[in-house]
Amino acid sequence: MPEWLMITARVAGVFALVLLLTRLLGKRPVARLTLFDLTTVIVIGFIAGALSLDLIPNPVNGLISLGIWILFPALIYALSLKFKAVRDLYQGKETVIVNHGRVLDDKLLAAGLTPEDFLGLLRRKNVFNFADVEFAVLEPTGELNVLPKKEQQSLTPKNMGIKVAEESVPQTVILDGNIMDEALTAMGVNRNWLLTEIDKAGVSVENIFIAQVDSTGQLYLDLFDDSLSTPQPTIREMTLATLKKCQADCELFALGTREPEAKTMYRETATGLNDIIGELEPLLGR
Repeated sequence: MPEWLMITARVAGVFALVLLLTRLLGKRPVARLTLFDLTTVIVIGFIAGALSLDLIPNPVNGLISLGIWILFPALIYALSLKFKAVRDLYQGKETVIVNHGRVLDDKLLAAGLTPEDFLGLLRRKNVFNFADVEFAVLEPTGELNVLPKKEQQSLTPKNMGIKVAEESVPQTVILDGNIMDEALTAMGVNRNWLLTEIDKAGVSVENIFIAQVDSTGQLYLDLFDDSLSTPQPTIREMTLATLKKCQADCELFALGTREPEAKTMYRETATGLNDIIGELEPLLGR
């Protein structure tokens, strides 16, 4: 057998074996790999390369070594999922680097980080002044998680005591020019509403690559032809869409409830909203 064919056969065999055995290591993302994981990957790659090039006199010993280097880490990882002591030994523990605004020099040194390394990790979190940090924790993966001080945190509706409506997942109602009826039902709208909104945008269904409806009932379009642009919704149009969404939700709730009083209330509300929409549509639809 030609030498190149033997090498090809060995590489194919080792590749299939490594692919099969590495499935035992789980589906951890690369960002969560520890130093031990990276060392294991390097050793596995070295043994696999040596087997492929016939650098190991006894291939059986090479296969045994390869199996051990894959099965042992998989076993340790499985044990670490059940036992915290094994997890701490295998993955390590998180280290508090900044506590109540004070940088802990001894913890920084124990983690093997220089002040420059620490400042660089802060910059990755868009923190350029260490005085803005209340707490900072170095994870076993080497990632630094930061909690800014109160005065440096972003203002949110909760901080201001403002209640906001719950968000729902946007639904894709058109994909590759095809209308998705199930997504329309999930958002409480129908094809007539969708076709009306598309007609307002001045495009055809066949020219729409993706269309989504958000929790406010606003329709967003992306066209196959990138040279075309879709008109942006105005505040009036968004208000009208929200009213229609509320009216459709009330009708849907009326169909879904078994309580007579609730069903009556939902229907009356839907009727009232329908009347309001009829009065406001000439003004909001301009």
